[in-house]
Amino acid sequence: MSASERRSFAKLTQKDASAAAARHELLYSGRMGGARAVFAFCDLSGLDLSGRNLADADFTGAIMEEANLAGARMDSASFFGADLRRANLAHASLRRGDLRGVCLRGANLIGADLYEADLREGTIAEKDKYGNLRILQHDVGPSELPAAFLNSANLERAKMNGVMASQADFTDAMMKGCRLLRANLRQARLAGANLENADLTGCNLTGASLVGAILVGACMELAVTDGADFSKALTGEAAGRQPKQLAVPLDEMLEAHVRWVETDGHEGKPADLSGMDLREAATLGRQRLTALIAPDAVFYGLDLEGVSLQGSNLQGADLRSVRLVGADLRGVNMMGAKLNYADLRDAKLGPLMISDARLLPARLDGVTARYADFRGADLRRASLVGGALAYANFIDAHLRDADTQDADLTGAKLPATFAESAIAAG
Repeated sequence: MSASERRSFAKLTQKDASAAAARHELLYSGRMGGARAVFAFCDLSGLDLSGRNLADADFTGAIMEEANLAGARMDSASFFGADLRRANLAHASLRRGDLRGVCLRGANLIGADLYEADLREGTIAEKDKYGNLRILQHDVGPSELPAAFLNSANLERAKMNGVMASQADFTDAMMKGCRLLRANLRQARLAGANLENADLTGCNLTGASLVGAILVGACMELAVTDGADFSKALTGEAAGRQPKQLAVPLDEMLEAHVRWVETDGHEGKPADLSGMDLREAATLGRQRLTALIAPDAVFYGLDLEGVSLQGSNLQGADLRSVRLVGADLRGVNMMGAKLNYADLRDAKLGPLMISDARLLPARLDGVTARYADFRGADLRRASLVGGALAYANFIDAHLRDADTQDADLTGAKLPATFAESAIAAG
């Protein structure tokens, strides 16, 4: 944008923007004196609107370079053709927002919620006398996200056809069902991103990192993948040993394990599922699998509600998006396991009593559990040292004597008592 074009935009002061936001919040809450915030074609560069409720506000064509919108609620807001270069949108909510043709070069969208947001190319058209659409302006172009930070962002079902996102960081982002047709993702970082059922048709992934990404059901027809790193990526193909390769059928092996548990080792035999892909094992829920040996096993997406896995070895296992509601995981070894988006509500992750004088605490050191749901879970004495727990939900969880040293709790929802004690300790 030229300097003369920029001067044609109304430059707002911090006072102007704050007043407009306050009126918008009044309107949104149904109180007198409210008015919708319309910042269309205004210059809000460098202004601070962090934490404000600006849902349904109009930012069409606005200049918002380096603006602070961290934690703001902007669901269904219009940012058509807006300039948000280097803006801070960390943890902001932009659900179903109109971001067509937006410029987000170098912007911070870490942990932002962009569910069903529209980031497609932006064009302006009008109907002619015959009812046909005629393009009036085509210089808005595709949405631009080069070098933008979208770590742990929610982009589920977002429309990103044709987006320019070279060197952008989508590490551990939720991108299920995301439409990325002909998107430019050259040298982008997509490590650990969940791209299940995403459409990557014709996408340019040259030199991109998809280490550990989930690509189950993803369409990659005509995608350019020269130099891309797909190591440890989870696809529809088997990841590790398959149950059908076992000398004994899996069901029989598990039955023998249950007998071994119930008879204190006098009958049956402990099951060893190390490195096995168990995604097709649909009968694990509510089973008594105490002391199961399953390091590096893949459980992705399984329903394990009510399963008993006390004292089990699940070190390095892939438990992303697994349902473990009410599971008995006392004394479990989950060191280095992947638990992003896992449902652990009311799970028992406290210590396991080995004898009258010995307790075995649950080990979750180095676990990756972004957005995991621990509501109501028992995590007393659990070791979460160095865990990646950003945006996890610990509301009503029991965290007494839990060790969270060096853990990343960015954006995590913590019980008030635990948060207060953590602040005091810090």
